[in-house]
Amino acid sequence: MLKQGNKIVIVGVGQVGATSAYTLLLSGLVSELVLIDLNEQRVRGEVLDLSHGIPLCPPANIKAGSYEDCAGADIVILSAGANQRPGETRMDLTRKNAAVFGQIVPKVMEFAPRDVILLVVTNPVDVLTYQTWRLSGLSKGQVIGSGTVLDTSRLRYLLSQHTGVDARNIHSYVLGEHGDSELPAFSLTNIAGVSMDEYCAVCGECEGGLSKVIAEEFDEKVRKAAYAIIQGKGATYYAVALAVRRIVEAILRDEQSILTVSSLMEGEYGIGGVCLSLPSIVGVRGVENVLPVPLSEQELGMLRASAEAIRQGVEASVPHQ
Repeated sequence: MLKQGNKIVIVGVGQVGATSAYTLLLSGLVSELVLIDLNEQRVRGEVLDLSHGIPLCPPANIKAGSYEDCAGADIVILSAGANQRPGETRMDLTRKNAAVFGQIVPKVMEFAPRDVILLVVTNPVDVLTYQTWRLSGLSKGQVIGSGTVLDTSRLRYLLSQHTGVDARNIHSYVLGEHGDSELPAFSLTNIAGVSMDEYCAVCGECEGGLSKVIAEEFDEKVRKAAYAIIQGKGATYYAVALAVRRIVEAILRDEQSILTVSSLMEGEYGIGGVCLSLPSIVGVRGVENVLPVPLSEQELGMLRASAEAIRQGVEASVPHQ
């Protein structure tokens, strides 16, 4: 049940942070929303713009604040840092955004309650989720990266367009890094419990099963979706903000929903010491369990390779403590 008086703090009010604030106001999930950014003039402008829409939304209070306002927060969303530029990979952002997080996480934790949930959205999200966990001193379940929630949504959208089935009734997951080494788990993809190969055989609209026709094409489209959007409009933020809203909803409503958020691995599939995305049960305490979904041998190899790519990013950018 949604408790009364939910307080969300967003640190970093660029396009992703501001759009996340907008989706949260529309959702009716939040009673108090605080925006923090180095650019105080921009924050004041965003707050004023959003405030003018409050009479048209569920009741909420929104204000520009400081790190002291992390006191009493249920969730602190970390979306500060440099944006990905055209031609730049998420890992290219690693060093500069790791430096940013090295400054902001201790400031957040100086005032945030010990039961707070930290939701990391800034890229490279898996590296920064690990850094945030290290710096915060919180349990692993309390530090969540937005992970591949958006990538999974992109894959489900493509499968919906191909099959004509409502995307909400298509079950599929993108696992591993939110980045170039991510992998779509086609072995787990199903519609109403029917595997994609079985569904394609019944459908008969194209030759062969999904793996023969479009699996590689969809993998490529999901993997490169952000690059295409950045090339076209300079940044991705609408769908990211909707992914943030979905994660926040699962936490505040204690839904026990299964989402592919990023969290610390401690031996799953032989992987440890990095944060990456697997189907996870998300509720009021954050990530409450990581599900040991059955993967093919090829997928398992790709997942371990993805973990190694993330590990290299961590070792290259996050200071050892």
